[in-house]
Amino acid sequence: MKPAEIRELTEKEIAERIEALETQIMKLKMNHAISPLDNPMKIVETRKDIARMKTILAERTLNTK
Repeated sequence: MKPAEIRELTEKEIAERIEALETQIMKLKMNHAISPLDNPMKIVETRKDIARMKTILAERTLNTK
């Protein structure tokens, strides 16, 4: 997900997506431990998406203060 797309979302929507992505990354890691994933880079991409969303949330909280 691109930063411009994330900035269009509300804080509540971003928080919900972070939770969903964190559960998804846990499932991906568990599946990868059992049998190799077709695309193991999906784990890295998901982690980066979470980091982008958390960064934008932090920016918003700093800007409101």
